[in-house]
Order: sequence, then structure tokens, then C-alpha cells
Amino acid sequence: MPEGEGFGLRSVPLPMNEPAGFGWIGNPQLVVRVPSVAAVDLPVFAPPLRHYTALAGGTNVNVVEVLSPGVAKIRSWERGVEGETLCCGTGSAVAAAWLAQTEGIHRWTLHTASGEPVSVELDPGVEGAWRDLWLSGPVRRLGVVRPDPSLLLRLRG
Repeated sequence: MPEGEGFGLRSVPLPMNEPAGFGWIGNPQLVVRVPSVAAVDLPVFAPPLRHYTALAGGTNVNVVEVLSPGVAKIRSWERGVEGETLCCGTGSAVAAAWLAQTEGIHRWTLHTASGEPVSVELDPGVEGAWRDLWLSGPVRRLGVVRPDPSLLLRLRG
């Protein structure tokens, strides 16, 4: 995953009642730790956070429930989709980076809404930066998109 200047954990830009982290990994990710991801009504909980005024352009919202050291459940509400997705790779990466910082564990298995695990391993670095952040999990091709040839002509011209 991307690293270096500009990427990493940052201060949470909004008031939160629950423990939360925030990071930039090419897109903004808010991570909120909750007692149970299943108990969160994500369509009600996420939109006010996703559209919070201090976050120009909004943010993805991820809720995490720690099951045991290095193991958690995650659900994600993605901007652009404006709904819950089965798995948000960048959200999982930032969630694991924040959990690594708060829990001191550098390898996490996150059980996604799809039920499939995503593994994240990283060196949490200093001051919110991460290094060697690796994300792995199952991949499936869901379809093939073939753009209309007229679109390609417009791009070349």
C-alpha cells in the first residue's frame, strides 16, 4: 500500500464518543471502534460522519470490533458508493494501521462484511506513518468492462 509523505494516520478531525482513528491512504478513512459491528445500523451511523463538514469531500467510514489480539471484524461505508461494501481494502489497511498503533500488534486479520478475511501486516513507524504495509486476501473478477470505442477516440484526440 502507499507510504511516505502525506500517507499515514492523522488526528481525528471530528468529535467522537467512541475510540477512533483517521488516516490518508490515497483517500480518507475514518475508523471507529465499537463493541459489536453487527449492532451498528451503518446506514444511520455512517452518513453524518461520511459528510462531516470539516472533511472536505467526505471520508469512508469503517467500524471495527476487536475479537482477540490481532483479530477483528470490520464493516465499511464507502464514499462514492454511498453505501456499505463487502470489503474496503484501503479502509482495512488504515484500520489495521490504527489498531497496530493502539494495540501494539503489527499483524491483523480483519473479517469483512463478505465473511472473508483480509490480512494486513505493517511496520507502524513513528508519528502515524507506516512502512511496509501489506494487504492480502481473496480476489475475484466480478466482470469485464469494455468501453465504447468512441470513448477511446476522444481520449486520443
